[in-house]
Amino acid sequence: MNTYTTDKQKLIITGVAVRTTNAEEAGPEGRLPKLWETYFQSNLLSAAGGENPHFIYAVYTDYESDANGAYTVVIGHESSNEAVPADKNHVVVTVPESKYMVFTTKKGPVYEVVAQAWHEIWAYFKESPEKRAYTGDFELYDARDFDPTNTELQIYIAIK
Repeated sequence: MNTYTTDKQKLIITGVAVRTTNAEEAGPEGRLPKLWETYFQSNLLSAAGGENPHFIYAVYTDYESDANGAYTVVIGHESSNEAVPADKNHVVVTVPESKYMVFTTKKGPVYEVVAQAWHEIWAYFKESPEKRAYTGDFELYDARDFDPTNTELQIYIAIK
């Protein structure tokens, strides 16, 4: 997996959310597949305010502790403001300005490459001199050529 570091300004994301843990997602009752289904059935793109509409964000935020604790995932689009969405099923989350380590996945079926990438990320940070900040991480998908059977994406991990 290719990596590089970058600084990013804060992001405002409007989306759909769920609270979960890695332990829950490892089993058959994982909530993320249903969250993706909810996202694709929503009208989020038109409701988000139109900032970079071709990017889909899966934001990991509100960490309880570390990779072992609970966290919130918000799937959505960049928004131009932090206003409360009209749709009560949508949420707004602000990802703070941060330094990020960016991991680029290989191409393949989305659920396989994402799961593999996260396992590699967890292993990397167990041995790395860089430390995760747990202030907000995100997966970045390009909707213009999104093919769930053969996708490549970037995962941004906030570091201290």
